[in-house]
Amino acid sequence: MKSLSISLLFGIVSILTTTAAEIPATMATGDAAKPGPVAETWDSIRANYVTPEWFRDAKFGIFMHWGIYSVPAHGSEWYVRYMYGGNPAFLRWHTEHYGPPDKFGYKDFIPFFTAAKWNPDEWAALFKQAGAKYVVPSAEHHDGFSLWDSAINRYNAKNMGPKRDLIGDLGKAVRAQGLKFGMSNHSINHFDFIPLLPHSDQSDPAWAEFYSVDRSPEARQRFNERWVEKNFELIDKYQPDILWFDGIGRAASDSMKLRVAAHYLNRAAAWGKQVTLSAKYTDYPSGAVLDYERQGRIHPRGLKPFAWEVDEPIGNKFAYVTEIQYKPAALLVRRLVDCVSMNGNYLLNISPRADGTIPEPQQERLLAMGRWLRINGEAIYGSRPWTRYGEGPYFDSPEPEWRPPGPDDPPNESFTGREIRFTTQGDTLYALVMDWPGDRAVVTALAAGAPYLPAGKIETVELLGHSGTLEFAQDSEGLKVKMPGEKPCDFVYTLKITGLKLRTTAAPDQGPGAAASGSLISQ
Repeated sequence: MKSLSISLLFGIVSILTTTAAEIPATMATGDAAKPGPVAETWDSIRANYVTPEWFRDAKFGIFMHWGIYSVPAHGSEWYVRYMYGGNPAFLRWHTEHYGPPDKFGYKDFIPFFTAAKWNPDEWAALFKQAGAKYVVPSAEHHDGFSLWDSAINRYNAKNMGPKRDLIGDLGKAVRAQGLKFGMSNHSINHFDFIPLLPHSDQSDPAWAEFYSVDRSPEARQRFNERWVEKNFELIDKYQPDILWFDGIGRAASDSMKLRVAAHYLNRAAAWGKQVTLSAKYTDYPSGAVLDYERQGRIHPRGLKPFAWEVDEPIGNKFAYVTEIQYKPAALLVRRLVDCVSMNGNYLLNISPRADGTIPEPQQERLLAMGRWLRINGEAIYGSRPWTRYGEGPYFDSPEPEWRPPGPDDPPNESFTGREIRFTTQGDTLYALVMDWPGDRAVVTALAAGAPYLPAGKIETVELLGHSGTLEFAQDSEGLKVKMPGEKPCDFVYTLKITGLKLRTTAAPDQGPGAAASGSLISQ
C-alpha cells in the first residue's frame, strides 16, 4: 500500500493554507505565565510532554460548533465572512431574510442566540451514552464571540445572548459524567477574518472591536497579546484536559505558541493531571496531538507511531444549518474503526441549534454509535494498533493521505466483508470486519506463512456480542472463520482472536516531533 510521508503532507498543506502577515517574534502580555518546570522553548516543551494515556485510551470524543452563526443556520459557521465578503448570493440571502447589513448586521444575531432550551446535563448524558470519552466545545470561533465568562473579551455569552457561561456550565456537566473536558479556540484568525464592508454596521464605534475594524500593525500587536491572555484565562479558569487550536500556523508567532504551551504544561503540573494541546499541520511541532480536518479529505493512509486525531462533522457542515445532510451511523462507526486501527482518535463534531437543542437525527446517530460501542468497545477503548492496520480493497488502494475538497465519503464498495481493520489489547488481536462477510470471514493477514503472522498459535476465535466460540481453520489463504446465522450488531463485526504472542513496546508517545524515539505498535 502506498502513502505519502507525513512531512510531505505538511508541505502540501502549508502551501494551500492561507497565512497571515509575519508576527514579531517577541511580545509582552499583561498576564505573566505561571512558573514551573517547562520553559518557553521547543526543547523544553519536547522534554516535558508525553501524550496523555487517557487520550490514547479514549479513542472517541465529541467536538461541536455552536455560536452566533447557529442563529441564521445558513451556509456554514463562516457566515460572518460570507455575509460581508463579496459573495453576492450570500449577501442577497441575508438581505432578503434579515435586511441589509447597515440595518441588520452579524452582531444583531446575538440576542437570538439564546440557548433557551439548553440543558448541559442532558447533553453530557447523551455524550456518555454515545460512548464518547472526552468533549471539546468551541470556546471561540473565527467570529470573535466567546462562549465563556471572559474578563478579557466583553463580547461573550455571559454578557450577552444566552447570559450564561456556556463553557463553564458544560464543563461541570461533562465532568460529572466522568468524561474529560477541553475546548477549542479558533480566535487567532479573527483579526482579519471578517471582510470590511463600507456602509454597513461595522461603522458603529461600539462594535468596531468586535468586527476588528482597525487592521494596523499596532492593532495586530494588541490582538496577539489578547490571544495569549484569553488562552491563559481558559487554562486557569477551566483547567482543560485538552486545548485544541484551529490552523494557527504563522498567524501566531513561536513566542506566542510557546508562552501558551509552557503556561498550560506548568499549570497541569501544578494540578497533577495529564493534558495535551491539539493542533493542525506543523503548528505545534512539540507538545501537541496532530489533528486532521475531515477524515475523507486529510487523514493518514497508514499506521503512525504517534497518537493523532481527526475532527469530522456528523453531517456535511460543522455548524447547524437548515439544509444539513447527515452521514449514516454505519459510516461514522467505520471511520471511528479506521482511525483507531491507525493509532488515531475520532473527534466527531455535532451541530446544535441556537436554542441549545441537538437535532434528533444527530442524537439518533450518537445513540447508534453508543449501542455499537457497548458490544465492541473492548476492541476500541485502550487498544493499540497492530503492525498492520488493515486489509481489503480500500486498504490496498493507492489513495494519498491528502486530497482536495470534494465528496468526502469513500465509495460504498470499499466497505465489504473483505475490508478489515486490526487493533490489539495485550496478546489479543481484534479483526473488525467492515461489513457482514456472509457465512465465512477470511483474514488473509493470518494466513499460514504470512509475513505478518505473529508467534504463537490461534486458540480461540469469538465474535463480540455472540455467545460462544466460532469454528475456524488456518491455511495458506488465511484464517477462515465460520460466522453465526445472526448478526450481533448493525454494522462492523469484531472477531476476537487469542493465542498469538503479540509483542508491545512501552516507549512513551511524545507526539509526531519525537516519533522516531520509539515504537508504540504491537508486533
